[in-house]
Amino acid sequence: RRHLPRAQEGGTTPLMQAPRLAAAILLSACLAPMAPMAPAETVKDREGAVRGDRAAMEKNDRWIYNDIGQGFREARSSGRPLMVVLRCVPCMACMGIDAAVLTSPELSPILDQFVRVRVINANDLDLARFQFDFDLSFSTVFFNGDGTLYGRFGSWQHQRNPQEADLAGFRAALETTLELHRGYPANRSSLQGKQGRALPFRSPLEIPGLAGRYQRTLDWEGKVVQSCVHCHQIGDAIRTQHRTRDGSIPPEWIYPMPSPETVGFRLEPDRAATVSEVQPESPAGQSGLRPGDRITAFDGQPPISAADISWVLHAAPGTATLPMAIERGGQPLKLELRLGPDWRYRSDISRRVGTWGLRAMAFGGLQLIDLTDEERRERGIDTRSLALRVLHAGEYGIHAAAKNAGFRKDDILVEVAGHSERASESTLLGRLLRDHRPGARVDATVLRGRERLPLSLPIQ
Repeated sequence: RRHLPRAQEGGTTPLMQAPRLAAAILLSACLAPMAPMAPAETVKDREGAVRGDRAAMEKNDRWIYNDIGQGFREARSSGRPLMVVLRCVPCMACMGIDAAVLTSPELSPILDQFVRVRVINANDLDLARFQFDFDLSFSTVFFNGDGTLYGRFGSWQHQRNPQEADLAGFRAALETTLELHRGYPANRSSLQGKQGRALPFRSPLEIPGLAGRYQRTLDWEGKVVQSCVHCHQIGDAIRTQHRTRDGSIPPEWIYPMPSPETVGFRLEPDRAATVSEVQPESPAGQSGLRPGDRITAFDGQPPISAADISWVLHAAPGTATLPMAIERGGQPLKLELRLGPDWRYRSDISRRVGTWGLRAMAFGGLQLIDLTDEERRERGIDTRSLALRVLHAGEYGIHAAAKNAGFRKDDILVEVAGHSERASESTLLGRLLRDHRPGARVDATVLRGRERLPLSLPIQ
């Protein structure tokens, strides 16, 4: 899986001028000098971590190692559900939950009810079945032996804190999956929406930029880390393929797997789908959803975790009305979540490793952060106006385009392409990618100290 989740600042040409640029964007998190605030830290000895994991797990009698096919065969023959854990071994994020899943004696009895597979690379994934949050370092996908997908688990709480080892949410996902398995196949129709959407590629090795560069299996006799397709590269490759083909990227690939917070609610971290907080003016608040509600079906699908909520949102059209079945005080209720045309632009993608490639496309390699209200008061900037500080300006290749155009670290971006209203980096990124094709240059204004400077931002 993702062994080197860092931002590359390599490559030499503008995005549409040479076919090889697809690879430059695609590998943007793998090969080059580390940028500040990179979304994931890695262990010092990545090669040793991968080989050590293999030595510990290959002959483990409780886990099948890197063989999904064997997992499905055992699930069919045993009648047990299959769980496939996808883990970035050298990535420090999610180390706590990964270790806890492998060693927790309290979890063992429930794990024993599953066929368990551990996968550490994405080279040979069946993309018809494995569609999940590719930016996470630890994900789990649950199946029936016949290939029907029961649900997904992935935790940004554990991603942000490498030491977070709480298993309550994971255990809830396991228990809910077992309930679905006991009700199968009578509940098959409710699971239909959870299945993967049609993609033009059967495996990552068919995606331009990855095709011809990797093999189906890892190179254990050579440099194993360099032979690995990392999960985030799937998303990177799909985005780059769209950008190089027709200049645009579908919004669901700019803002993949949106969190429930995007539409205004949070879930309890230790329960399958119980609401902990609702923002009153949000789509969730307007739907009538309340803290304490348990979501039993979202767009007809029974969720086992927040990742299943994100999957529904990922697959939703630009404007949508999503039915929700909830349980409140022991009573069933039906609600509707109404999404307007720009709801995805509220997503926060600032911590995603896949965003580094998008920053090269939209910002010429700038990383931006919204000034706080206090910082705005100190600088005399209105709280409703655009004010994004340049947190980092790339220095290499395509990530250096903005720096080469005159942008500097600590500049305050106050207007770009006619946008001057307050917006997050994530929102502005999506707008620029939506409205401008590679090769464009858009007018921008920055504050540098007390000086107001006009600049031209390159779109790639």
